[in-house]
Amino acid sequence: MPKYHNFCQGMQTYEPFDAKNPYLATVATNRQLNQAGNRHLMHLDLDISGSKIRYDSGDHVAVYPINDISVVNRIGQILDADLDAVISLNNLDEESNKKHPFPCPTTYRTALTHYLDITNPPRTNVLFELAQYATDPKDQETLRKMASASIEGKGLYQSWILDARRNILAVLEDMPSLHPTIDHLCELLPRLQARYYSIASSGKVYPTMVSICAVVVDFQTSTGRRFKGVATNWLKNMVVTDNSHKATVPMYVRKSQFRLPYKASNPVVMIGPGTGIAPFMGFLQERGMMKEQGKDVGETILYFGCRHRNEDFLYQQELQEFQKIGVLTQLNVAFSRDQEEKVYVQHLLKKNMEHLWKLIHTDNAHIYICGDARNMARDVQNTFYDIAEEAGGLTHTQAVTYIKKLMTNGRYSQDVWS
Repeated sequence: MPKYHNFCQGMQTYEPFDAKNPYLATVATNRQLNQAGNRHLMHLDLDISGSKIRYDSGDHVAVYPINDISVVNRIGQILDADLDAVISLNNLDEESNKKHPFPCPTTYRTALTHYLDITNPPRTNVLFELAQYATDPKDQETLRKMASASIEGKGLYQSWILDARRNILAVLEDMPSLHPTIDHLCELLPRLQARYYSIASSGKVYPTMVSICAVVVDFQTSTGRRFKGVATNWLKNMVVTDNSHKATVPMYVRKSQFRLPYKASNPVVMIGPGTGIAPFMGFLQERGMMKEQGKDVGETILYFGCRHRNEDFLYQQELQEFQKIGVLTQLNVAFSRDQEEKVYVQHLLKKNMEHLWKLIHTDNAHIYICGDARNMARDVQNTFYDIAEEAGGLTHTQAVTYIKKLMTNGRYSQDVWS
């Protein structure tokens, strides 16, 4: 297996650090945040002291992960490929300004490890191209059907590929007649993309450190395989050592509009279940620094949600300390599974609707939501409509318009993912 620095040798050491020129940050801390349960939630500190990178609370850190070596080896084994053979993929599109899809010359092993996405379910265009390599007509037909626009084909793609979380290796394993050339496979697979995390620290308080809070994606699929998220499993294994071989992460910072109010005196309402708490740790650190400097800091309220108090109450000690010193004026925690009836952040918001309406309508409060877009963010938004109706006396149409106006004015901000 090639040394990691071979992958990084093309990286420059000058600024600015960005997607094409990431900074190799040393892992200074890697600790598990949850006390129990079957998940692994982690906090990492990346040392950026040698980079001159500047970031603000609410920004995102992008990291470039490495694919699971065992998956790379298994693909090579199934395709009877010499993974250490040197290759160079050339772009045949004359209008393209990219000569190669990734740095070349390289080896199949390096391409599959560092540059190609081998973990996510393959797209339909990849399946269509691969169909020609299936010697069994049934496999050929199945692949072409899944790549088609027919209702049956879309349903088959949804169930056999997406719902079962089959990656390219699983497709090759479950279709033994499918034997593409490794060259064509490398040409078809999309690039391995950087993963983005909301930074869990303040650049004003910790200018030489970027913190990440993440849950390790690792579960069993319907086919009995383990689906492991590329970046989180790679980061989990970033062991902090005292010897000269420091664990490093290629990273850069992406700016965000998720910002604390310009006036420190504005109240802040933060809603972040699970790892959605990440940017609010930075917000709290910053509000704490302002308070120490004698500034007039408005109410700072947090709504945090987790499953069990004794399992995944993330940053419990830090949050309680912020509350003790008066930085966090209100800490509301929804433990969804500690009682028979599930309790989520939106239930706690409704309980405090009168106070929340006063903060929003009279005191110019800023609202921040971070976490799952599909369910939590939508439910929270609907709860704010209810608050505007019930505590503010607005009609539903007026309530929707009111919240939308807060969004337009930068007083209702979301940092969400699906």
